Amino acid sequence: MKKLILMILALIPVMVMAKGDDSKYLTGAVPEENGQVVFRKTFTVKGKTDAEILKVLMAWTQNLVDESIPAPGQYARVMGTDERSTTVRVCQWLVFKNKPLYLDRARMRYQLNAQVDGGRVTLSLSQIRYYYGEHEDLDRNADIRAEEWITDAEALNKQGTKLYPKSGKFRRKTVDYVQQLFAGAMDSFEQDSEPVKASAPVRRNVVEG
Repeated sequence: MKKLILMILALIPVMVMAKGDDSKYLTGAVPEENGQVVFRKTFTVKGKTDAEILKVLMAWTQNLVDESIPAPGQYARVMGTDERSTTVRVCQWLVFKNKPLYLDRARMRYQLNAQVDGGRVTLSLSQIRYYYGEHEDLDRNADIRAEEWITDAEALNKQGTKLYPKSGKFRRKTVDYVQQLFAGAMDSFEQDSEPVKASAPVRRNVVEG
């Protein structure tokens, strides 16, 4: 009996850590360039010309927002396009909690740039702003820049071991959103491949890095 109790006590820290593991959101999870938050992703697409790659990317950016969902204030607008790149301004809801009679969310606006050169795609996501605590008329008084809220200096304790409660939830959701966004860009080139399970994607025509 004593051994069993000791085993249970030894497992408690492991279970607690597994329940609230924030390791992927700690130091370095939000990259900065010259004081600005900038997320980047590079991958190579095989078997397509640069023009074909750019066409796929442009179609993908226009489907970032599901306009069939009644969520005011969301949009994806093309800001500029040339032979090798396209820039889109996106505004999307981040939902922190959605329970009966309680909805905690914020709109995130950002700029997404896609550049293509010799089959190599570089995505950069920057100029992130959050609109939190808005009224139904989308009053923008609650305007927060990512640089003031989700960076290592603003969202982590001095030891870099914990996230602050308020800014931390924005950091977690943003990191997850960006990872899913970049994965979606890569998967957009696999539509002609045979179906695969979402839990184990196979990117036959896309190479990361």
